[in-house]
Amino acid sequence: MFDARHYAGLLLLSSSLALPSAASAQSIGIPPGDDPSTEEAEEIQAEEAQGVVEPGEDVAAEELVEPDVSIPGSTIIVTGRRRQDPVRSSSQVLSVLSAEDIARTGEGDIAGALGRVTGLSLVGDGRVFVRGLGDRYSLALLNGLPLPSPEPLSRVVPLDIFPTNVVASSLVQKSYSANFPGEFGGGVINLTTRAVPDESFVTISGSIGGDTETTFGNGLDYYGSDYDWFGFDNGNRDIPGNLAAFIASGERIEDTPVEVQEGIASQLFPTNLVTVQRIGELPVNFSASLTGGTSVEVGDGAYLGIIATASLKNEWRNRNVRSQEANTDLSELSSDFTTFITDNNVLFNALLGFGLEVDEHRFRWTNLYIRDTLKTARLGRGTRFQLGETGFDFINQNTAWFERQLIDSQGVAELEFGDLSIDLRGGYARTDREAPFNATFSYTRTNLDDQLGNEYVVYLNRQSDTGLVSVSFDDLQEELWYAGIDVSYRFLDSITATVGYAYSDTDRFSVRREFSPRAQGDFLDDSLVPYIGLRRPGSIINGASLAAFDIRLDETSPFPAFDAALTINAGYGLVRFTPLDPFTVELGVRYEDAEQTVALDQTIFNNPITGAIPTNNFNDYWLPGVTLTLEATDALQFRASASRTIARPQFRELVEQLYFDPESNRAYRGNPFLTDSELTNAELRAEYYLSNTDRLSVAGFYKRIENPIEAFVTTAAGNLLTSYANAPEAELYGAEFEATYGYDLFDLGGWFETKQLRLGVNYTFTQSSISVAEDDITRIPPTGDVPATLYFSDGDRLVGQSDHVANVQFGLEDLDKLQQFTFLVNYASERVTSRGFQRPDIIEDPGLTLDFVARAEVNLASQPFEVELEARNITGRDNLEFQENGDARIDVNSYEVGRRFSVSLSTEF
Repeated sequence: MFDARHYAGLLLLSSSLALPSAASAQSIGIPPGDDPSTEEAEEIQAEEAQGVVEPGEDVAAEELVEPDVSIPGSTIIVTGRRRQDPVRSSSQVLSVLSAEDIARTGEGDIAGALGRVTGLSLVGDGRVFVRGLGDRYSLALLNGLPLPSPEPLSRVVPLDIFPTNVVASSLVQKSYSANFPGEFGGGVINLTTRAVPDESFVTISGSIGGDTETTFGNGLDYYGSDYDWFGFDNGNRDIPGNLAAFIASGERIEDTPVEVQEGIASQLFPTNLVTVQRIGELPVNFSASLTGGTSVEVGDGAYLGIIATASLKNEWRNRNVRSQEANTDLSELSSDFTTFITDNNVLFNALLGFGLEVDEHRFRWTNLYIRDTLKTARLGRGTRFQLGETGFDFINQNTAWFERQLIDSQGVAELEFGDLSIDLRGGYARTDREAPFNATFSYTRTNLDDQLGNEYVVYLNRQSDTGLVSVSFDDLQEELWYAGIDVSYRFLDSITATVGYAYSDTDRFSVRREFSPRAQGDFLDDSLVPYIGLRRPGSIINGASLAAFDIRLDETSPFPAFDAALTINAGYGLVRFTPLDPFTVELGVRYEDAEQTVALDQTIFNNPITGAIPTNNFNDYWLPGVTLTLEATDALQFRASASRTIARPQFRELVEQLYFDPESNRAYRGNPFLTDSELTNAELRAEYYLSNTDRLSVAGFYKRIENPIEAFVTTAAGNLLTSYANAPEAELYGAEFEATYGYDLFDLGGWFETKQLRLGVNYTFTQSSISVAEDDITRIPPTGDVPATLYFSDGDRLVGQSDHVANVQFGLEDLDKLQQFTFLVNYASERVTSRGFQRPDIIEDPGLTLDFVARAEVNLASQPFEVELEARNITGRDNLEFQENGDARIDVNSYEVGRRFSVSLSTEF
């Protein structure tokens, strides 16, 4: 017979900082013979007298729903007091979103939910900024273990690919402790996957929704394959045979016979992959998920738990993007384009987890699969004014497919031998990103006084200043092996120490092969060659029909393939002790030795290429950290922390390889001269707890960054290009405020008798400035040392930093049943997305957004169902990214964002 008491312990399977009573006993160290229930009762009575716990409050019930958090060396994180709130009882500065907190936001992915945490802001496609610092200063972990990123722009995995149904909790730690990796600039975000259930269940859910800019409106698409709606391809996008044979040969395209090039060209533009079509009514967005779990007894004192989940989400989005360029003072436009974009994003994920509890020992094996695909069709129209008397007009057509895939398998063993705890972690992860048949056709109308001046033409003879036809094939693979051991020992009730070792080995291979056809006039007079590109926009240039015109191919990427690697060996020691109650000290130091390399892959050609600058960063660091906690009263505590941490350049920032980001609509190229950033961090914080759920906190923080990495934008071949450089130094400081409060409406009686008003407010103020002197240098390829003042101005704020970030949650909740109505307000002030490089900086203005989420339980056919209604971006806030200089302003990536609505239904058996 199923006994829930036996399985409640399985909630500890993740080595919790989540802290059920068993974990508290291990961390606190109750002396033999003492009655913990008596001690707990006495402490509860004392807290009731001081208002920390309300009289009659069911503390045990609260402990049953504690967030499940898994991190290395977690046994020393608890201060040893009875309280089960990890935010309060931790010796570090934490924010923890439990499964219920995440559900209250109504967000479908964990990135959106984290955007509600104090000091965090969501930027672009799933990147989370901590305290205004870029995503390079954020560390993302899964169950305390690292993850490789399938996104070339970031070594940190984009958090929008993690649906909330696989996440049991999300922990954000802003003060550094040595049990975490040294790349801890702004903070660490640790996701803990769902724990083993205490009883068997099956949950089915689904949703539909749309937005006012997209759903049932006109859109663009192309056929692709029959399985595109599912996020998979049926083989239509496999590299065509002629191209595959050429790549395997190791030859260069310019060295191959013309008939070989024509054979390749005939397969590069298949009609079903490059023909843009108009859709009269775009469909609604939808999602569906299935989750189940069970626990079984497998022996005397041994229990096995299994949990599995799978979900699919399909969303459409229209954007009408305005992109302009101008001279250095923005007084005169050089180009003005509007591009209509329809994106179809499909996210599929599956998780299978096994947990085993044998006496005090716990084991966990988690397997995660995530596949995120983006199918995009674009049609842009604009003018380049610097060409000809009236400028050249262009119509640009693009079709593309981006697929990101993550496979992760990790094991955790938590062994308890009285005062000795051993934590073993390890696993393997692989990410893949493929972007096949990314095809662009650029039609040009020169407006010149000739026969084709009034026609849009694809100039396959490469007439100067006209658009090009190109098709690219991108492939990125990254593998990560990781392992770690943490050993903790409680010497006395007031002293616990941990030592640990961590190893990670990351290897990335990135290749981009881009080809552009070029017609020669061997069989046709050169003056007539443009006529073969005289087509109505939307038509396709078929390579097979061009064979008679001596079609050649150019490979446009000078450095097609790169290898990158990062190997880290780290050891740490950490001790927590209480010299005088109620004063707690956590002191630790971490040593990291790292080798980071990026180099051309010389094996793809028979004759190795040269010219790209390699990166060889070999560094080791001692990274200390200390946090002091003073519990002035049972309701008031103070914290002070200081540390040294680092931030390494990301692979994408080092690779001299062009990459187009479909979200920002810009190309990127790396800088192999980048070096590590070193950070000095300090913080003071006061926390006041009105009850177990209501609290106030205020904090001040400071960071000094040596060699911060900043993005800057320049132009290449008439287009915006983003690259990176080390600034000499920067400072960042600010303050945070957070308050949560619940007000019972019992006195109103009737419907309000079981209701409570809940208010949550957080606000972060941040200031930053870059320091640049006249004799400072930075390194830019290919020349190397250049004056830093060419790229940075003294006093500039850091890229990504908003002065003000605020969140407000205001809602009505039922205390006896599931019934919640929540308004969510988010505000972020302007922030720099790229330095302007002798032009004004590119600014993003996120502004204020308002969302509403309603959740309730209803009974249908005697079966309980959870219904959720969402309204997002109620105020219709648009995406605004621009440059301005006085009264002059141009749009760089601006478009209207629709209001989004959805309804979902779920039930559990």
